[in-house]
Amino acid sequence: MTKVYPNTTTLVTSSPDGKGNAAILTVWKKSLLFSCNGFTVFDSKGDLIFRVDNYMASNKGEIVLMDAAGKPLYTIRRKRLSFGDNWLVYDGETAANPRFSARKHVNILNTKCLAHVSNYNKANEGTGGSGGCSSPNSKNVMYEIEGSYTQRCCAVLDKSRRRVAEIKQKEAVGGVGFGVDVFRLIVQPEIDAALAMTLVILLDQMFGSSRRLST
Repeated sequence: MTKVYPNTTTLVTSSPDGKGNAAILTVWKKSLLFSCNGFTVFDSKGDLIFRVDNYMASNKGEIVLMDAAGKPLYTIRRKRLSFGDNWLVYDGETAANPRFSARKHVNILNTKCLAHVSNYNKANEGTGGSGGCSSPNSKNVMYEIEGSYTQRCCAVLDKSRRRVAEIKQKEAVGGVGFGVDVFRLIVQPEIDAALAMTLVILLDQMFGSSRRLST
């Protein structure tokens, strides 16, 4: 059977600002638990580092990213009664004081942009613009995500337009391809790996074929 996780010798070249090597994670769009949807994430040594296990019968309207031991790191909840595809991200399993908000970008004039992620600020809710991925009212935007999630080819850009994370297809091994359910997440030192994986989950909710792990 072809190994899902990368080889231990796999490295990425240094980021342009010289802050060191990136981490390569292998994301498998599958839960290790029976009767669950989710994700399983391995590091470059093949060790489990993140997981998402959402019971198919559950309808809690939330997705929890956990570490390998099952400790909740972030909880993603879809924002209710909001216009468009909007999500809130909380620390751990807390239900108050969101850390981040994410908005799906919809603009027929700019199909390259997928979403923006902002520091949560209730006073600025709903101020996202419609002219491009960024907008004059998006001063709280931390990250913009561009590319194609369905093709597993995305870049997460910070405020300085630096690529801090990327989603890429995993190379075939021995002529055997992995399809779209196994892919690479390349994380630069400028972004926390757990947050980068949270962005993957958000993209899957916005653009993935399964659409809603939590419903």
